[in-house]
Order: sequence, then C-alpha cells, then structure tokens
Amino acid sequence: MILLIILIILAIIIVLSTIRIVPQAYAYVVERLGAYKDTWSVGLHVKIPFFDKVARKVNLKEQVVDFPPQPVITKDNVTMQIDTVVYFQITDPKLYSYGVENPIMAIENLTATTLRNVIGDLELDETLTSRETINTQMRSTLDVATDPWGIKVNRVELKNIIPPAAIQDAMEKQMKAERERREAILIAEGEKKSAVLRAEGHKESVVLEAEGEKESAILRAEAKKEATIREAEGQAEAIRTVQQANAQGLEFIKNAKADDAVIQLKSLEAFAKAADGKATKIIIPSEIQSLAGMVKSVTEIGQSDEINV
Repeated sequence: MILLIILIILAIIIVLSTIRIVPQAYAYVVERLGAYKDTWSVGLHVKIPFFDKVARKVNLKEQVVDFPPQPVITKDNVTMQIDTVVYFQITDPKLYSYGVENPIMAIENLTATTLRNVIGDLELDETLTSRETINTQMRSTLDVATDPWGIKVNRVELKNIIPPAAIQDAMEKQMKAERERREAILIAEGEKKSAVLRAEGHKESVVLEAEGEKESAILRAEAKKEATIREAEGQAEAIRTVQQANAQGLEFIKNAKADDAVIQLKSLEAFAKAADGKATKIIIPSEIQSLAGMVKSVTEIGQSDEINV
C-alpha cells in the first residue's frame, strides 16, 4: 500500500515535470538526448520525461548593455577614453544558444574592436562632432557581425568621450574665449540697439512736439477766428438793435404826427451851431423864424410863472 502511494506520487511529479508554460517575451530551447529538438514559444508545452530538457530560456525583449570605457587612438594620434551603450534583441533563440559562447562578452569585444577601427579613421575634432556618424557606422558593423549569433543590434550610442587632460584644458580655454567673444558681440549689439532706440525715441519726441505746436497754433487760430466772428456778430447785432430803436423812435414820432416839428427843431439846432461859426450872414427860413418865436413865447411864459410863484 505504501509502495503504491509512493509510485502514485512519483507519477504525479513526473507528469507535472513534463508540463512547461512559456511566458510572454520568452522562448525555450529544448534538447532531446543532448541534441537540439525544438524552440518553444509562448504557451503550454509537454516534454518527454528523461529524454527532453529545456536547455536555455531566452529573453526576447530588447536588452541594454553598458560597456566600460575603452582606450582608442584618433587619426592624429590622440588617445581618449570612450564608453558605449549597445541596444540589442535576440531574434533567433537557436543561433543565440549555439552560435557563440558567452554572447554578451562577444558583443563587448566586437564593440571595442569596431570602435577602434572607426575612431582610427577620424581626427580629434571630427570625433567630438561626429557622434551620430560614429553611432551609425558601429550599429551597421555590429548588426552584420552579430547576425550569425541570432542577435540584432538596434542602436549603438557613445555615452562619454573623454579626451586627455591637456586637451580638455585647451578646449575649455577655447570655449571660454568663444563665450567671451559672443558676450562682447551681444553687448555691442545691445548697445547698438539701445542707441538706435534712443535716437528713434528722440526723433518721435521731436515729431510729437512739433505736431503739438502745430495743433496748438491751429487751435489758437481757430479760437481767434471764432472770437473775431463772435465780435463781428455782436457788433452787427448792436447795429441792428440801434437801427431798430431808431426806426421804432421814428415810427413813434410819426404816429404822434410830430414830423414837421421835429424837422424844424432839428433845423433850429443846426442853425444854432452854424451861428457859433464864423459866418457873417445867415438866412433863416420863415418856418424856423415862427418856430423861434414860439420857443421865445414858451420861455417867457415859463419865467412869468416862476416870478408869480
């Protein structure tokens, strides 16, 4: 009974050990009796006990490897340190498993060799300014070289380019001089723009002042013109008022039927003024003589009334 239970447990263990579930983004390389049998993709798989085994679990996701700095020599014999970052992806699990021993080390050594070859054809200045070109050349070379290993190189990036200390010092001095030159240019341009703006501001101020004087003169002329018009209108109104008053006075005299008496009185006043002159002979019309007699009589009557009082 105990033996049967042990056999059942062993059978369950063996059956469970034959079942494999491959997760997403992975592939299993299966060998049978030491030889390559199959590559399992995502899903449920069953292997033959004691004959089949999972030789390697391969990660199919894109992987990143950061390699340490490598000494390289440029075309103009400058030694510098450059470290690289390689982005790669396994495309064929079988070739990756059986193509090369320790694929990561193989990629590192291949990267260092390729980097020396590429940098050896460039001078220092080109190396510092041609990162994109170097990255493209290295990616193309590594991709071709790693294809038999079932690896695809997607990108290669130069992480740091470290020139010698003396060159770094010279580059810093050059950059400082360049910054000072640009600063001087910017200051000069700023002063130039400031002077131009001040001149334009002064010009606009003068123009505005002249326009203000012009507007002021126009307003003064308009005011003077308006005052003259108002004064003339006032004088005309005064003349009309006087004329209307005279006309009303004449109309009143006419209505009172005193036209002849007024004319004779005015004539008497005129002859009185003439008598004050140097004329030696004055001819007085009869109408004025009778009017004078009437005035004398009225005067005498007035005087007698005063005596009686």
